[in-house]
Amino acid sequence: MATKTVDFMKEMPIISGLYAIIDTSVTIDSELQSRAAAVLAGGATTLQYRDKSRDQGKRRQQAQLLAELCHDRGATFIVNDDYKLAAIVGAQGVHLGEDDDQLAVARAHLGEAKLIGVSCYNQLTLATRAQQQGADYVAFGRCFPSTTKPGERYVTVAQIRQARRQLTIPIVGIGGITAGNTRTLRLAGVDAVAVIGGLFSVPDSEIAARKLCEQMENL
Repeated sequence: MATKTVDFMKEMPIISGLYAIIDTSVTIDSELQSRAAAVLAGGATTLQYRDKSRDQGKRRQQAQLLAELCHDRGATFIVNDDYKLAAIVGAQGVHLGEDDDQLAVARAHLGEAKLIGVSCYNQLTLATRAQQQGADYVAFGRCFPSTTKPGERYVTVAQIRQARRQLTIPIVGIGGITAGNTRTLRLAGVDAVAVIGGLFSVPDSEIAARKLCEQMENL
């Protein structure tokens, strides 16, 4: 199947607001596109595609559909881990974890016009180094008890406040985030909240997105 590369806008988008992560371990394949469309309709500004399978054909097809959807809705599309896939489908960036390729390798492949985010868990030193190496944003978490990421390291609100004082790039909080605790993270200094289960393990993803966005906007 021929792949159409999406021509995203040239300006570097800003990571802020609701950052939705659509994970194929949470969302079934047949609902992937409709669930993604629902959270974008609910106000999500960024959508990350996360799939840990080795089915390259499926991953490419799904990422392409989501890239086109985000393009049509004016949202930022990020691919988890795979900077090569991000380049193929015309995503606006990639998100890297501690076990992924080094930031410099991804930057060399994607160029300066693409976003690169880095997971820093609860380690400010990782975030500081990522910023120095040219990351466009960093993510901390888990912030609260999480069913999607139960084993991840906790980051405290105090650590996020410290990170906000020391970093100039956007900060994303992830892990156990709900409409009820979003305010705490926003006041601590996060620019965006990343949500998986709270958006995609609920009956109505659009309503869930709207509730989260309302909390982000009411500060």
